[in-house]
Amino acid sequence: MDNNDILRRLRYAFDVSDTKMMETFALGSLQTNRAEISSWLKKDTDPDYVKLNDFQLAAFLNGLISDKRGSKEGTKPIPENRLNNNIIFRKLRIALNLKDTDILEILQIAGFKISKHELSAFFRKPGQTQFRECKDQILRNFLKGLQMKYRENKTL
Repeated sequence: MDNNDILRRLRYAFDVSDTKMMETFALGSLQTNRAEISSWLKKDTDPDYVKLNDFQLAAFLNGLISDKRGSKEGTKPIPENRLNNNIIFRKLRIALNLKDTDILEILQIAGFKISKHELSAFFRKPGQTQFRECKDQILRNFLKGLQMKYRENKTL
């Protein structure tokens, strides 16, 4: 999945303002401004669109973890230079303090079913025999389920 698309979906799902996004990036050790965030959130057909790199998305996800769970004692985690869907999925799981059953429920809301064993394979270390690469379809459905759970169930 495209990093910009992931950022857009998370922003929409949790109804995050520009100010809150800047704070979240700062918690992840990346200073940014409103114009930069705006250019990351634009559609890729927009002439002002700027591609969000892995380091920037990792900083946002680390900031999201700090925001939702509180900062760790000691040094702040350094954002990764390379991300994959497994790492993104793991960071979202940590940030939202989700258990396997919670994730399965979120995927179910999006109309996507997998077993608990399939799910646990995404969170294993890459060298293990049970490790499985998280494909875009699974991450996309998880983000869709987050949106349906957190955004569309709000009373306006």
